[in-house]
Amino acid sequence: MTKQDILNELEKVGHPAINYSLIKLGIVNDVELNDNKVSVVFAFPFPNIPIADALVNSIARPVKSMGLNFDYKIRIMTEEEKGRFLQLETEAWKG
Repeated sequence: MTKQDILNELEKVGHPAINYSLIKLGIVNDVELNDNKVSVVFAFPFPNIPIADALVNSIARPVKSMGLNFDYKIRIMTEEEKGRFLQLETEAWKG
């Protein structure tokens, strides 16, 4: 199992309200594979996102189904990242 294998799987995980993957939106910001553990950094546009747990779990599920351990950290997007996220959100909002 390589980091690219994991990224290929995670690229399929979409946002529930925006028609893009969490990776494309920049929410899944960094993915590292060390031994049998995948560490993910989530970048959210704002603090206290109501669906934060759902987004984390939507990434944890495929990682765990690959037989890997899952670990994560959360941070807030930079202004530049947030601007890109909001632009993509506007383009692909499912409404």
